[in-house]
Amino acid sequence: MARRDLRASWPQALLTLFGPLLLFFTVRWLIAEPYVIPSGSMIPTLHIHDHILVNKLAYGVHVPFSKAWIAQWSGPKRGDIVVFRFPPNPEVFYVKRAIGLPGDRVKMQEGAVLINGQPLPLAEAQAPSSDEYADESFQYFKEENHLIRYRSKTDAFADEVTVPEGAVFVMGDNRDQSNDSRFWGFVPQENLIGRAWLIWLACDFTLPSAQFLCDPKTLRWDRVLLRPQ
Repeated sequence: MARRDLRASWPQALLTLFGPLLLFFTVRWLIAEPYVIPSGSMIPTLHIHDHILVNKLAYGVHVPFSKAWIAQWSGPKRGDIVVFRFPPNPEVFYVKRAIGLPGDRVKMQEGAVLINGQPLPLAEAQAPSSDEYADESFQYFKEENHLIRYRSKTDAFADEVTVPEGAVFVMGDNRDQSNDSRFWGFVPQENLIGRAWLIWLACDFTLPSAQFLCDPKTLRWDRVLLRPQ
């Protein structure tokens, strides 16, 4: 009986073993990556324990495990929900809304955001039915095409600032309960990971043994597959 030549099967075996892992890490590095919302700074748009997918091709392609760009084809648009490395500690990831773009002059006045001296449209609105964190102490407003909320319209900064080239000014939609550019400055565009694209899972609580996994008994089905605006 002829002996089977196993040499030809080694590449196939290696591809079968490592191919799915290679595909997974390629997709995660290049196309989309999951993140879990840890705080309420983006309420009412994003809630605690919302699991989002981030479009990593929105602004360009990074060198793997680096902030350097291989190619960058655009910067954020005003209103984009961006995920980025926190400038004071790049090992931590934040999610906020892009408010000021390079060259913009940004100022707060009685709760309204002024861009180059012009206030962003701000109209009173009702609390969304999906906001389980709502109570009578909050006021809701529509700013352009998204909702924001205040507990008190206290301006975090009174001085006008100018966004430098290669940077963006970000704020949370939960305006007076957000640690954002009003307190620690601008986000360099090299810190950008991508744009929030889809809430693919949401829950009230995560598993005690794995904080990045939803407790299946507390899933919030009404938020699954929502596109954050």
